Amino acid sequence: MIKVLVVDDSAFMRKAISTMLDKDPGITVVGVARNGRVGLDMVRKLDPDVVTMDIEMPEMDGLTALRHIMMECPRPVLMVSSLTTEGAESTLKAMELGAVDFIPKQLSKVSLDIIKIERDLIEKVKTVAARKMRHVAARAAAPRQVRRPVPSARAGGRLIRDVVAIGVSTGGPPVVQKILSSLPADFPAGIVIAQHMPAAFTGPFAARLDSVSQISVKEAETGDVLRPGHAFVAPGGRHIVLDQKVSRIEVVVTDEPADALYKPSANVLISSVARAVGRRGLGVILTGMGNDGCEGIRDLKGKGGRALAQSDSTCVVYGMPKAVVERNLADEIVDLDDMAESIMANLYK
Repeated sequence: MIKVLVVDDSAFMRKAISTMLDKDPGITVVGVARNGRVGLDMVRKLDPDVVTMDIEMPEMDGLTALRHIMMECPRPVLMVSSLTTEGAESTLKAMELGAVDFIPKQLSKVSLDIIKIERDLIEKVKTVAARKMRHVAARAAAPRQVRRPVPSARAGGRLIRDVVAIGVSTGGPPVVQKILSSLPADFPAGIVIAQHMPAAFTGPFAARLDSVSQISVKEAETGDVLRPGHAFVAPGGRHIVLDQKVSRIEVVVTDEPADALYKPSANVLISSVARAVGRRGLGVILTGMGNDGCEGIRDLKGKGGRALAQSDSTCVVYGMPKAVVERNLADEIVDLDDMAESIMANLYK
C-alpha cells in the first residue's frame, strides 16, 4: 500500500486529489495538510511514501517545505502546479530542489480532462513510489559543486554527427539542465529536445536552460535553423520535426500526428531526425515513464545513427531508457554525470 500525503491550502484541491488517489486500491491517503508547515510536521509523523505539494501557501510555502523535506527525509514529491508562466518557473525551481514531477492544478468536475488527469496522477504516484530515490537523497544532501564544462572539440577527431535529439519525460528538467549547462560554447552540433511538458512550461524551461548554458537555447518555432551550439525545445502540446533543405536544416513545429500519445513526442522528433540526417544523428533517451522515443531510436539506428540511454541508477523513472536498452538499441548506457562528455565523444570518430 502506497501512503500519500496531500498538502494544499485549497480545500477543494485537497479533496479532489484525495478522491482521485483513493480510487486506486494500492494507494491510501494518510493525511492532508493546509500549508507547508503542517505538511512538514505530518511528513515527520506519518512517513508517507509520496507527497503532493502545492506551491503558493500561507505560513510556509511549498518550496520552503520541499527544501526541508529534501534535507531531513528525502522522498518523492509531486508539485501541484498552475499552468501559468509563474507556475512554470516555480515548478522548475522545485524540480531543481528535488521534486520529481508535477501535476496540474486546474482541476474541475466538469473538465473533459479530469479522467486523464486522474489516470496520470495515479500512474505518477505509483511510479515514483516504486523508486528508491537514492539519487534524489544524494542530490539533496550533497553540497552544490561548480560544474566543470566538457572540453571543446576532441583533438584529432573528425566530426561525423552534427544533430543531437533528446527525448525525456518525468524528472527531466534538472537532468537536461545538467547536461546542457555542461556543454562548451563551441559545441559542434545542433540539439533538439522533446520534453513531455505543458504548453505554459516549455517557454520558461527553454529560457531557464539558456540562462545557465554556454550554448543558445530557445523554444522552437517553425523556420528556426538548426546549427552548432544551438538547442531547440519543442513547444508543449505540439511536435517538432526536422526538414533538410539544400543548404540548411530547418525546425518545423506541427500538430501532426494529432493522435500521438505524447505532445511533444520523442518518437516523432527522433524519427524525423532519422529521415533528415540519418547517420549524422545521435539520439539520447533520458529519464521518463513509458517508452516514448524507442521507435524513433529504432528508425535512427536503421539509418546508421547512434543512441545513448541514461542509466537506471541515475534516472528518476527508468521507463524510456529501459525500453531502448531492453530492445538492444542503446550503443551506450551512461550515468547522468557522464552524459555531456559521452554526447561530445559520440559526435567524433
